[in-house]
Amino acid sequence: MKVIVIIPARSGSKSLPKKNILPLNGKPLLSYSISYGLKSSKVDKVAVSTDSEEFAEIARNYGAEVPFLRPVELSTDNCKDYSFMRHALDYFDSIGEIYDIYVLLRPTSPLRPEGLIERSLDILNKNPTATSVRAVAKVNEHPYRVLAMNADGSLSSLIHGVEEPYNLPRQQLPESYSMTGDIEVARRKTLLEGSVSGDKIFPIVINLEDKIDIDHINDLRAAEDKLKNLKDIKKIEKI
Repeated sequence: MKVIVIIPARSGSKSLPKKNILPLNGKPLLSYSISYGLKSSKVDKVAVSTDSEEFAEIARNYGAEVPFLRPVELSTDNCKDYSFMRHALDYFDSIGEIYDIYVLLRPTSPLRPEGLIERSLDILNKNPTATSVRAVAKVNEHPYRVLAMNADGSLSSLIHGVEEPYNLPRQQLPESYSMTGDIEVARRKTLLEGSVSGDKIFPIVINLEDKIDIDHINDLRAAEDKLKNLKDIKKIEKI
């Protein structure tokens, strides 16, 4: 089974310009996902999909391959994950490199728990019907309690098929999870069928407090603080 890591790093972030190469503890954000992929013995290749030669050079300096620049039309704010993932698959197919598993590591989740790639591959191996694996965490706000604002100013439930879900006792609420962005793993077959997830997604559950998703400057500061705390803990452990 051949495994490739794809790290998407477009240059046109609006919320935080050049977000994917901003420094985190002195290293570009992009480098953390590259190092994570390279560290896994299960991975055959780590490739960065970017539209920027500047980003590509940084990625290569940290050990990733950047065999192509992503087309502009696949690097817009509205571009879906499937578009750049399928672009990567088609490229590698065209040069005779056939990968069975595609691992998506987003630069915006730089501080992942260890072993997510290995655990994801193990889940796929043990569940032949699984189309993909995604990292998730238990939600703070249950979706049954979330209401939508209607055009007339009234509120209604986002959940259909359940009578007044927002009034159910807490004990009757089904366990709910949100995607964290730490890792997404798809079979080749899933991508060829037009999806990055398919219809049978299996979870890797991580602790909500471990979730880091950098979209704004405050998220970057929180990641810096977390890194500092981790370093302090390691110093204490050595004493």
